[in-house]
Amino acid sequence: MLEKLPDYVKQLENIDTTLSKPETMNDMTLFKKLNMERSHLAPIVEELQTMQSMKEQIADAEQLMHDETDSEMLEMTKEELSKLKKAYTVSEQKTKVLLIPPDPMEGKDIIMEIRAGTGGDEAALFAADLFRMYSHFADAKGWKIEVLGSNETGIGGYKELVFSVSGKDVYGSLRWESGVHRVQRVPETENGGRIHTSAVTVAVLPEAEETDIEIKQEDLRIDVMRAGGPGGQCVNTTDSAVRLTHLPTGLVVICQDEKSQIKNKAKAMRVLRSRLFDLEEAKKNKERAEARKSQVGSGDRSERIRTYNFPQNRLTDHRINLTLYKLELIMAGQMDEVVEGLKVAAGEAAIKEA
Repeated sequence: MLEKLPDYVKQLENIDTTLSKPETMNDMTLFKKLNMERSHLAPIVEELQTMQSMKEQIADAEQLMHDETDSEMLEMTKEELSKLKKAYTVSEQKTKVLLIPPDPMEGKDIIMEIRAGTGGDEAALFAADLFRMYSHFADAKGWKIEVLGSNETGIGGYKELVFSVSGKDVYGSLRWESGVHRVQRVPETENGGRIHTSAVTVAVLPEAEETDIEIKQEDLRIDVMRAGGPGGQCVNTTDSAVRLTHLPTGLVVICQDEKSQIKNKAKAMRVLRSRLFDLEEAKKNKERAEARKSQVGSGDRSERIRTYNFPQNRLTDHRINLTLYKLELIMAGQMDEVVEGLKVAAGEAAIKEA
């Protein structure tokens, strides 16, 4: 990484020079673009300069260890060298995260979709467990979660659950959750004590604003119906459920959690808009998608990304070969080690591609 420092310093100087020109100030599009580039590059330069300084201090300490004969001085130098090497490793990891190229979706809130896959009732129960895990993680970060649609089972699971997550760095933290999450455990519904393997699919969509994508009224078919499932009092006694069908793509969104037809339609539109936006982004940014694939996986919903083994209290993220024996803590929302591991892996890939 350090060999790239002179190039980064030169890039930063060129940006600062361009920003200082009057014609740049008059071009707000260029001004905004350069400021975004600078906000990404400046912390990288600062951290690499810190690493460079520590590398020189480490070299001096190692030379002193080689030349020094006084035992007391050797012990002090040895202790200082150990501290410097630990600090250098921390700085190196921080730089790897900083090197992740800024994503156009950065700063957006997200819509997450969790669907039970193979495993029947057990998969539906694990879908509920994943939702609780994300909810606890969101609470710890000060984020807000809003359920947009759900299809519950009679035993506390979900065949499907759609919810939004809003707050600072939501997309940056949860963008890599898309894929197949596999669970290995003895189901609550199993009397023989046998371990079953089930799967749940997670999709993460940047939440689209109305300005991001236009949905023509003539492209929509709107159906209203009576809500079904264990909805509780009032929810399934009126025609409040809404089904939106986007005719050009065939995408269908159903929302029935609210008693109000208007609220269900508004939620359904949020989900539909984000799904359409995701489709458009996939078409326009195939190269960016391939870059993500080389970092921590494709984000494809069919890709198996993680295994949750309850008997061994083990979580394994297959994309970055991360294994942690603290599954009960992770399921309680302590996901930071996993999230940071994915960020570091993306940073390492960015270094190779830079």
